[in-house]
Amino acid sequence: MTTAPNSRVLTATSADGSRLHIEVYGSEGAPAIVLIHGWTCSTLFWAAQIDDLAADHRVIVYDQRGHGRSPAVGRHGYSTDALADDLEAVLGACLAPGEKAVLAGHSMGGMTLMAASARPALREHAAAALLCSTGSSDLVAESLVVPMRPGRLRTRLTRMILGARGPLGPVTPVSKRLLRYGTMGPGAAPDRIAVCARIVHACPRAVRVAWSHVLGTLDLDAGVRELRVPTAVVVGTADRLTPPVLARRLAGELPDCVGLTELTGVGHMTPVEAPEAVTALLRGLTGDHLGAAADETEESAA
Repeated sequence: MTTAPNSRVLTATSADGSRLHIEVYGSEGAPAIVLIHGWTCSTLFWAAQIDDLAADHRVIVYDQRGHGRSPAVGRHGYSTDALADDLEAVLGACLAPGEKAVLAGHSMGGMTLMAASARPALREHAAAALLCSTGSSDLVAESLVVPMRPGRLRTRLTRMILGARGPLGPVTPVSKRLLRYGTMGPGAAPDRIAVCARIVHACPRAVRVAWSHVLGTLDLDAGVRELRVPTAVVVGTADRLTPPVLARRLAGELPDCVGLTELTGVGHMTPVEAPEAVTALLRGLTGDHLGAAADETEESAA
């Protein structure tokens, strides 16, 4: 749970009528950062970044549809287009016309940025971006969750695991060990494993399964090439879900990649497992790009 000051709750309505829960921290008029969580997570995932950045930024977080306090939708309401629609709705609800922000997405949140890269709202509001522990395609084929050689069998087993319909149940020592294996580095702190377990286990089973089908057939390669703002990429070297090969591919395809950071020994849940490193990258992006973007906005309005 975050301890940041000046929290405000908003609701945005997406293109299909879906409602999205939004939380805003920090002072109005401060430089804006929008944080987009990933599959099975919620706004709670960004607590460390909110606590640090809200002191001198306006931090905007929202629950992806079906996660946290954003209601679930019908079975046809889960798609990459829906991710892009939802982000557009959030930006429209939280930012003034022409106002710029740094946008950061973890895992499916990064995919949200790729899905929305050609949307007018993103081009209007994005000053820079951070793609955190994510990929644009081949997620199942490249996943290292199943410890065997690449091939059709590993891909099939991985797809079965990620799309499993069984309930996660209560958080237990066994479930925390499984979560650490799949999503975090071998040296992850027990308290951070526990935080991630509580967040992931809170995701409704139907929502988890619905999004797993979207991720299993993901192809956002074209969206990477449309993400034309300065973009940094970060990945943990022990990431089994979106391993470094996917991050390196992103860095090579982005029109304006401003850095690839590989965090030694860190797993998939980088903002929780290595919060200082992720927060430092966000501060670097705001310092390098958001001030200049704000100045350009003011000049164009004059």
